[in-house]
Amino acid sequence: MEQYTPMIQQYLAIKNEYPDAFLFFRLGDFYEMFFDDAIKASRELEITLTGRDGGGTERIPMCGVPHHSADQYIAELVKKGYKVAICEQVEDPKTAKGVVRREVTRVITPGTMMEDKFLAAKENNYLVAIAEAAGRQGVAAADVSTGELFVTSLPAGGEAGLEEALQYRPSELILCGALPASYASGRPVAQIAEEEVDHGAARQQFAAQAAELDEAMLLAVNALLLYITRTQKRNLSHLRRLSRYEAKQFLQMDPFSRRNLELTETIRDKQKKGSLLWLLDRTQTAMGGRLLRRWIERPLLDLAQINQRLTVVEQLKQDLLLRTEIREALHRVYDLERLAGRIAYGSANGRDLLQLRHSLEAIPLLKERLRTSGQPDLSRLSEGMDECSDLVDLLARALVDDPPVSVREGGLIRSGYDAYLDKLREASREGKNWIAQLEQAEREATGIRSLKVGFNKVFGYYLEVSRPNLASVPEGRYIRKQTLANAERFVTPELKEKEALILEAEEKMVELEYQLFVQIRSEIASHIPRLQALAEQVAAVDVLQSFATVSDERRYVRPQFSDQGELVIRDGRHPVVEAVLDKESYVANDAELNQETRQILLITGPNMAGKSTYMRQIALIAIMAQIGCFVPASYARLSLVDQIFTRIGAADDLVGGHSTFMVEMLETKNALAKATSRSLILLDEIGRGTSTYDGMALAQAVIEYIHERIGAKTLFSTHYHELTALEDSLPRLVNVNARCEERDGKLLFLHKIVQGRADKSYGIHVAQLAGLPHEVIERARQILAQLEEKRDPLQVEQIRFELFPETAAADGEAEASAQKKKTAGRKERAERPAHPAEPLVPAAERDVLRELLHIDLDRMTPLEALVKLSDWKQRLKK
Repeated sequence: MEQYTPMIQQYLAIKNEYPDAFLFFRLGDFYEMFFDDAIKASRELEITLTGRDGGGTERIPMCGVPHHSADQYIAELVKKGYKVAICEQVEDPKTAKGVVRREVTRVITPGTMMEDKFLAAKENNYLVAIAEAAGRQGVAAADVSTGELFVTSLPAGGEAGLEEALQYRPSELILCGALPASYASGRPVAQIAEEEVDHGAARQQFAAQAAELDEAMLLAVNALLLYITRTQKRNLSHLRRLSRYEAKQFLQMDPFSRRNLELTETIRDKQKKGSLLWLLDRTQTAMGGRLLRRWIERPLLDLAQINQRLTVVEQLKQDLLLRTEIREALHRVYDLERLAGRIAYGSANGRDLLQLRHSLEAIPLLKERLRTSGQPDLSRLSEGMDECSDLVDLLARALVDDPPVSVREGGLIRSGYDAYLDKLREASREGKNWIAQLEQAEREATGIRSLKVGFNKVFGYYLEVSRPNLASVPEGRYIRKQTLANAERFVTPELKEKEALILEAEEKMVELEYQLFVQIRSEIASHIPRLQALAEQVAAVDVLQSFATVSDERRYVRPQFSDQGELVIRDGRHPVVEAVLDKESYVANDAELNQETRQILLITGPNMAGKSTYMRQIALIAIMAQIGCFVPASYARLSLVDQIFTRIGAADDLVGGHSTFMVEMLETKNALAKATSRSLILLDEIGRGTSTYDGMALAQAVIEYIHERIGAKTLFSTHYHELTALEDSLPRLVNVNARCEERDGKLLFLHKIVQGRADKSYGIHVAQLAGLPHEVIERARQILAQLEEKRDPLQVEQIRFELFPETAAADGEAEASAQKKKTAGRKERAERPAHPAEPLVPAAERDVLRELLHIDLDRMTPLEALVKLSDWKQRLKK
């Protein structure tokens, strides 16, 4: 190290303390990086890599970014998952002896970003700690930018802690204690040893609240606080809102289900547009938008709390004028939570405090409209709403109406706020007036009309005379200061004296204004809890008015709740699909599930007929009801759902090394392992990723397990039509199908779910719609006809009783009957001649017989029956 210059030695010593971060080393007006940091940063940021002498035998790699524009480079690195350590000069270079002392003042990481311009306004930026202690896993999540902190614990074992942590979509994870290695897979992670943690930090920061936490919660919170303190280098006083919760307080959904239902982002492009959040977000404030996201991700299980929300939504939905006035008041409110965070952090500038003032000025109107609404539930929302009038008064007296961005250049403090500042301003004005008068006086004295008084930071004030007029300057009147190509600059003793007075006054003014601003900001910071409480109330009002606005515009209805384990929906619609279709008509569908006779709906029908949409819309209606929003239906009576599991759509997990079928099985396993009789399960095409018999066997076994062991309300979509026979043996399973019609050889999707089973899959019709070659379509039809001719009508019973005899053991007679049928079936097949090259029955006759076998005579009108008979006759003639 001795070979390097003192400055490079200083850099290396500091870098050694932060090996996992880019070190932004302040040199004058630049942040410089050296050695490997420089090489890597030049590549990541696409900036020029240079070099400099540092005392060694070779030039040191070097790159840098301007201090005034460093934020954008820092943000780019952090978004890529890197950490950035900001190393500042902490002493005045003018008074420093030797190398200027430097220290890291902050480490910026993905989970500790504070800068508003780099954070999504309506999204939290969570830093989540997971810790294991006393047989439990604690999960603590903090948004440093808003001051929110949530904590819970779950039984240890498996990945329960990770699943809970991932619900926050964390930017960064902190792991403390003996946790599985898989927790760190592919995520920005910091490891903290348990012995490093200050076990008294939570009790000191949160006082009485910490007494309610178990060991795992305390360890997680303490690890979180340690990491924040280490990286931010200051005490963040706004982290005071510790919210302890139990996961069982909310409707649970695993990551698969959240993704499949597209609650906050779409599966295809990970965008908000097209999600349930996108549809419901008519919030006017940033904190309202963030709260809406949290409500969607954590639907309630407390019926009283749900009904409180629904009542407020109903009252706001019915009063358009009131809702409009509330929305207008909310529109004037800035992001109180993040403003409070920056104030506590000490990074808020004059414009931040101006936004705070304007926000607080909007509160009295909002509070008054709620209080005088004539509705007790709305009036309660205004109770305890702190208008913070004292803070408004302070800000109005202290700050100018249009403060500059910088807090170091003056122009912040209003005249009349501080007497000494006013005196300095007066002195400065007088000096500037004297200088302005000097220009006119010298013009008259010298007769030089173009003479002017100017100023720059290098030479101060000066008198400038153009070169053609130099002969008119009286001898000895001025002191020559600077020669230019076209002019000469001069000073006088009186001008230098006034300059000294003016600059001294302005320097004192700038420093005093900064000191006064810091005092004002510190005074506001002492009221952070009041601002945070107000922000919570405003955010809740905002979300409820958003629900009311969407419910009114889209004709949603208030859901009713029952404790009978039922789900009854009339004219239900998929809220997002309906919104995307806009003015096009959406085909509404009924749904009915209960514990006695309709626990499982087995849904058959062709692809593209709307089965998956139907399943998703039922889950979304349940979620909307349990977050306190009206629902897209003409009537809805629901029982509370404790968990939702979905297996919809195909996806590989290439990173985890899982095929589509393995992902399908993992998602199904999760549902079967955790679901209860109060859960809702959506399973789409289970078993399609393997061979037909394997898939059908698995699908039937899953259905039977849910029916016999779990009792959860279930929607099961399948193309295995053989499974529809289960309606005869499973008393709580009902067949429904996505109705479609063939017209002139073309398939018409009606998007209507009706009672009964589909007669066939129509897969070849869908392939035809997709534009497959005619030759392929015709050959597929020939192969299908041959396969159907060979199909064993007892196949489903064979699967049921050969592969899964334990699921039918309760019904001895059914098993004996099935064995008898199997024996007869084997005998029949043994006597059956070898498969002929050509079908035994002509294709046209076979098609007519198949249609006759499956036709539903009870649903046909006499006219429809005659038309069908005529059609058959014409086809048979051909």
